Amino acid sequence: MGNDNQHILTKTLMVNQMAFHVQFNAARIRSSAAKTDAASIAQRPCFLCKENRPPEQKSIDWNGQYEILENPFPIFPQHLTIPTYEHTPQQLQGRYADMLKLAVEMPEFTLFYNGPHCGASAPDHMHFQAGSRHFMPIEQQWQERIGEHLAVEGKARLHIMANDPRNTLVLIADEAKDAVTLFERILKALSKPMVNVLCYYENNQWFTFIFPRTKHRPSCYFAEGSEQMIISPASVDLGGVFITVRQEDFERIDNKCLENILREVCWQESTINTFKNNNYART
Repeated sequence: MGNDNQHILTKTLMVNQMAFHVQFNAARIRSSAAKTDAASIAQRPCFLCKENRPPEQKSIDWNGQYEILENPFPIFPQHLTIPTYEHTPQQLQGRYADMLKLAVEMPEFTLFYNGPHCGASAPDHMHFQAGSRHFMPIEQQWQERIGEHLAVEGKARLHIMANDPRNTLVLIADEAKDAVTLFERILKALSKPMVNVLCYYENNQWFTFIFPRTKHRPSCYFAEGSEQMIISPASVDLGGVFITVRQEDFERIDNKCLENILREVCWQESTINTFKNNNYART
């Protein structure tokens, strides 16, 4: 399926001396403005189920469990959607191992997962997405910001990024089974498992970025008049590529506004301290 990206604009903003790219991509309004409440979901056909997709949208089977589709409204140079055949809720618990396997088999991509109330426009149908590697700034930034060591499980360890407005958790693993055990411990420790997740495989290691959330959308999303900005952060935004779907929002967003959005929807100090003090963190 062809896509017209000629009207995409970009600029770069800085928060805590970290670069965030902002993209004006009007086609993404279907995701950013999606109604994800139960009533709205019940009233629309699921666009990830095969019978509701356009016939020209071809798919590739993966492991008899998932289909690999070209995303018709891309953010990346290459952008894929990977739904399950079964229409089942968007729930990562028990499926992180699939994400790790996909990352191994798709080394040119970063895999990502948007949880319900964390940017998923189809919370009723389990799916991953994949985008071109090295597109999101966090893939390079984390190496200079690797911070406190929080936990270990065999050949997997968990850190938190230092001086990062998102307070990103970074899981680095040499063994998939250890990564899965540690990841499940993290999900169990979260009082509300609202998360966005990025994952890629490089040099025989898995690198997973976990963004625990406190809020689905920032207050500017619900503001009225000139104060409103249609920005609904998900995995790619937290990875460093913020999507704006209106040109006026693209032009108005600045460093301070971006910082406020990050601090509003992501974990902050009190939540982090509670997490650190949880029994989960004892190794």
